[in-house]
Amino acid sequence: MKRMMMTVVAAGVLAAALVPAKADEALKAVVEPFYTKILTRASGADVAKTAEAIISENWQSIGDYSGKTKSRDQFVKQMSGFGKLIPDMTWKIEEMIVSGDRVIVRGRASGTPKGPMFGIDGKGKSWEIMSIDIHTVKDGKIVTSYHIEDWAGAIRQLKGK
Repeated sequence: MKRMMMTVVAAGVLAAALVPAKADEALKAVVEPFYTKILTRASGADVAKTAEAIISENWQSIGDYSGKTKSRDQFVKQMSGFGKLIPDMTWKIEEMIVSGDRVIVRGRASGTPKGPMFGIDGKGKSWEIMSIDIHTVKDGKIVTSYHIEDWAGAIRQLKGK
């Protein structure tokens, strides 16, 4: 009887441990298309549709402490421009960590601009940078994204330094 009781308790502990893992995977599944279908396919026609599906209408993109935020529509417009300028842009997920309703992503972005970028004519040079993003997910959509990218590193690479 004691052995059966220990088995039941162990099964309960294991089941409780699996619930957060499933929740974590569900949150990661919401965030993953942000990188694979929006940032990487920025010139594709499905960018706006994908953004509507995974990013809240009231989403806020926060990239600094200026107090200015970017809306979902502004972001889609910016990414469409990036897609035209950098048609081979990719944004690879290197690591995802879930904490509560937040998904932290360490990413690796790269691309080769077809023309001047940040006022620099990179003459066919490519760049590769790190990004760190903290996405908050509520009701199956991203509601807030804090982000930082190493654009200074991209500029150095485009300048050949």
